[in-house]
Amino acid sequence: MKAIRAILGICLLGLPLIAEVRVSHADAVKNALKHPAPEYSPMAKQMRIQGDVEVEVKIAESGEVADVKVVTGNPMLSTTVVRAIKDWRFTPFTEGGKASPAVANLRFTFRQ
Repeated sequence: MKAIRAILGICLLGLPLIAEVRVSHADAVKNALKHPAPEYSPMAKQMRIQGDVEVEVKIAESGEVADVKVVTGNPMLSTTVVRAIKDWRFTPFTEGGKASPAVANLRFTFRQ
């Protein structure tokens, strides 16, 4: 057991310890410098597809979107959300006075 801990400790020494700041939907929107709204796809509208789309957004230290993953939502609606979110830019989030990567869950509602 001691050998496993020692090996694990050595392996972890080489990894940077960067904590992501967890950001609420409201704070993420408030810090968004550029936030184009997702389009309601004409095809989804014609098919009367409605609902919510929730995405997890990883924000780099620079404030740019690093990654977007769909948590829930119809694919016909979520595609436009992901496309729009990739163009968002944020004021960098800080942890201890230093710019830090952040994660936020954002929800969008599509209704006719």
